[in-house]
Amino acid sequence: MTSTHAFWLAGRQVIGEDTFDVTSPWDGRLVGKVSVPNDAQVEEAVAAAYAVRDEFAATPAHVRAAALDHVSKRLAERTEEIAQLISAENGKPIKWARGEVGRAVSVFRFAAEEARRFNGGEAQRLDTDAGGQGRLALTRRFPKGVVLGIAPFNFPLNLCAHKVAPAIAAGAPIILKPAPATPLSGLIIGDLLAETELPAGSWSILPVANDRMPALVQDERLPVISFTGSEKVGYAIMDSVPRKHCTLELGGNGAAVVLGDFASDADLDWAATRIATFSNYQGGQSCISVQRVIADASVYDRLLPRVVAAVEAQVTGDPTDDKTDVGPLVSEDAAKRVESWVKEAVEAGATLHTGGDRDGASYAPTVLTDVPANATLACEEVFGPVLTVQKVDGEAEAFAAVNSSKYGLQAGVFTHDLQVAFRAHRALEVGGVVIGDVPSYRADQMPYGGAKQSGVGREGVRFAMEDYTYERVLVLTGLAL
Repeated sequence: MTSTHAFWLAGRQVIGEDTFDVTSPWDGRLVGKVSVPNDAQVEEAVAAAYAVRDEFAATPAHVRAAALDHVSKRLAERTEEIAQLISAENGKPIKWARGEVGRAVSVFRFAAEEARRFNGGEAQRLDTDAGGQGRLALTRRFPKGVVLGIAPFNFPLNLCAHKVAPAIAAGAPIILKPAPATPLSGLIIGDLLAETELPAGSWSILPVANDRMPALVQDERLPVISFTGSEKVGYAIMDSVPRKHCTLELGGNGAAVVLGDFASDADLDWAATRIATFSNYQGGQSCISVQRVIADASVYDRLLPRVVAAVEAQVTGDPTDDKTDVGPLVSEDAAKRVESWVKEAVEAGATLHTGGDRDGASYAPTVLTDVPANATLACEEVFGPVLTVQKVDGEAEAFAAVNSSKYGLQAGVFTHDLQVAFRAHRALEVGGVVIGDVPSYRADQMPYGGAKQSGVGREGVRFAMEDYTYERVLVLTGLAL
């Protein structure tokens, strides 16, 4: 795992002039050295993708589907190896890393299925008015061009899969930039794509540094940008290229609402367990992790001690241990930032119920109440294992508390009332509402994305394919309809 890893340029492995080290956030050990493409090699990848775009768009669906099926099967065969790699470079507990590989297996399988049925065409009669007599419109979708996919560190395999698989399924060439902290998982996808018969140039995986991204973002040969990451960087990209198509999957501070009808002991035990698990899984480094619990006053006093106990039961430590629930954050700097936000909230009057301790890149699972509304912890995305709990009086106040955030990715609502579920769906300013569970649920085939400052566009294989393509109408004349 400490060899130098080549990158993928137009479907072939290439070594650059420089390398950088990938280290484990858990113990600092060297996981691998990654070769870095120089400017000429980046230009070669872009030129190759641009040159092949028409050929790739015309590639038969069965060819693209077969390649995607192959990657799905090979990921499944190499699950344990790849999970160990994710855990090593990311610090993710091995059980969550295995789950991430399983999700990537599904993403490529879903993409193969969509490649076979996408773009089937829709016929529309135009003789509804006299001027359209004998005319039929046929609508199909065609790729907008080469996709620049920019992936984050927190799901280093699956969020790369969410860039690559829909692009291939839609017949759009893609240049993937994995996160500098976790490039090895993304490069694995190249190992598997290289075993397929996709056209040379239709994909490249380039581990370039973040400071080299503006040139790629500005390149007119890359008309589609799919970015997952921070709000600041995402909107800076969009502002810099207002005429490009940008899909932005940005931050959140996910809320779990526990309403008064979710009141039995079994209900509250379930809610507390789910909240504790999904405020801390991935070290809290998930855009839809539970950051805020909004509890009705009628259940608050019974829920809070359950949440604290469930959080304290989370097993922290070595991510290679099957029993570990919570590993380190991606870096010590990330843990120090979380530490400073918690300290700020406590100094402003918040009550610390458990946690609040840092050890290197690890931060203890933490629960606070009475967090001031203007505290950074209340306003921003913590991206760490920290949970706040607040008391509200009734459904309307609960929903207003969810909507008070500038973010709007997903929300969870614990209720048994179907009418409440539909009111939540109407009222909450988020991209997804999960009833009876935390906001952290995501199925990789469903539309996924946010409102407000949580981004624009949707992922989920078919929905990303729609983002990467546009409708083109063919009008046929002189037909006997």
